[in-house]
Amino acid sequence: MFTSQLNADQRERAITSLASEEFDILIIGGGVNGVGAALDAVSRGLKVALVEAHDYAAGTSSRSSKLIHGGLRYLEQYDFKLVREALHERELMVSTQCPHLVKPVSFLYPLTEKVKERTYVGAGLALYDALRGFKRALPSHKHLTGKTIATISPSLRQDIITGAIRYFDAQVDDARHTMMIARTAARHGAVMATGVRVEDLTRTGKKITGVIAVDTFTNKRITISAKATIMCAGVWSDELHAKFGLTAGYSVAMSKGVHIVVPGDAIHSKDGIILKTPVSVLFLIPWGDKWIVGTTDTPYDGDRAKPLATQEDVQYILDQANRVLEPKLKSEDILGVFAGLRPLVANKTGSATTKLSREHTVDRPAPGFVSMAGGKYTTYRVMAKDAVDLAVLDLRRLVNDSVTEKLPLIGADGYFALKQQVAKIAEDSGISEATVTHLLDRYGSLIEEILELIADDATLAERLIPNLPYIKAEILHAATHEGALSVEDVLLRRTRISFEAADSGADAAKEVAKIIGDQLGWGAKERSASVSAFLEVIAQEEAALNELVNS
Repeated sequence: MFTSQLNADQRERAITSLASEEFDILIIGGGVNGVGAALDAVSRGLKVALVEAHDYAAGTSSRSSKLIHGGLRYLEQYDFKLVREALHERELMVSTQCPHLVKPVSFLYPLTEKVKERTYVGAGLALYDALRGFKRALPSHKHLTGKTIATISPSLRQDIITGAIRYFDAQVDDARHTMMIARTAARHGAVMATGVRVEDLTRTGKKITGVIAVDTFTNKRITISAKATIMCAGVWSDELHAKFGLTAGYSVAMSKGVHIVVPGDAIHSKDGIILKTPVSVLFLIPWGDKWIVGTTDTPYDGDRAKPLATQEDVQYILDQANRVLEPKLKSEDILGVFAGLRPLVANKTGSATTKLSREHTVDRPAPGFVSMAGGKYTTYRVMAKDAVDLAVLDLRRLVNDSVTEKLPLIGADGYFALKQQVAKIAEDSGISEATVTHLLDRYGSLIEEILELIADDATLAERLIPNLPYIKAEILHAATHEGALSVEDVLLRRTRISFEAADSGADAAKEVAKIIGDQLGWGAKERSASVSAFLEVIAQEEAALNELVNS
């Protein structure tokens, strides 16, 4: 009855629906929490709409550490509830909800002292394993000797590393995962629209009855009616509460997390590495043929839309990683840098962001209006459930319980069987086994959508950039099925070319505009404008990176 396709035609229909229908639940915000709330609400049988001012995952949800994890460092803060909750969600994602998107990844916790440190860290990891319960999709931790570490991770300094403990977490392309949640919500009937900015709320007495929004493509004003509205605005929460004249029961402190990307040969290790730092932890995370290294945790009060790394941020990452690496990472090794903002719930004025809880808060500052903030990417589903549970009180009728714990995302169905058929799919489609594997790990059983595009035009099987795995069919698919409306959407979020390519995707931008332009009805002017807008975005980040490297 419904389709999961998100594209320009679908958006146009959504705009019409938003202006003419009343919804049970309206979601403001297209990050992971917003699309998670849309999926939770619509899968209960409610009439749901979601609006996002920019693009899906345009903020924090595309700039995380790309990890699905329990939060090992929170054990030291005695936040056992959060760790248990996150580990439960991790197990669900790896095993049933989205195994095509969330993959196990092993980490080494290097040890520099033979007895005391091993005992302390080992006890912590034993607790970490125990908190996940009896249904375990990932192996338990294992103690390793210094001799073994020399083989597994030659880059770890043998003069100070006496051994390590290996444990498992999971990793994800956060923007892709957010997109697949959005498409799953659409598949179940949610009305989804990006490029819709909420300007104000509508009220009947004290009750919020919807919003006044603007279609940013046409500047047309839209009044959207809803029995309940849920705001999932992350670091924009305080700003929007003030704009709407609402007094929330919490405030949000922004913490900046910076990551650097380095080539695969810069670090020689079969496993990822986690290091305890004076203020937090540092991850060295394998990412295809590259490494992502981060993150920082520092207070931030700048532009929410464009957080940029500073020289101090990058130097901190290099200094902490180089405590245990040989050869050391150098600033000229850095291929890319990205920064994201964590929306931390502030319980008291002046709290350092490293001390603030990562647990979430759900608030109802006015009848008909719910907002949430805080939490971790990993626990988005729980946050979404809690927000919808509170919002449905305004519907004044019995509403079904959440079913998302048992609801796989699209692409999960049949994924494990398809993984056994890589050779056959490659032979039938005429593409390489490596490309089939790449596609299965991004689309799961929805690989058929990509293969259909290739069947219609064999040139779409070509790689967009020779040394990256993305093929041209994926670029077109981003516009036909995943709601991409610009070159920026494609290169920053539908793919991760912006931080994986040596030139941040600049050379590919015109080709992307050509591929998606026909689908979006662009002429030469629109193509040029979209390319220019993307180049402006990466120019800002590259200027910051060049300053760091050349300083």
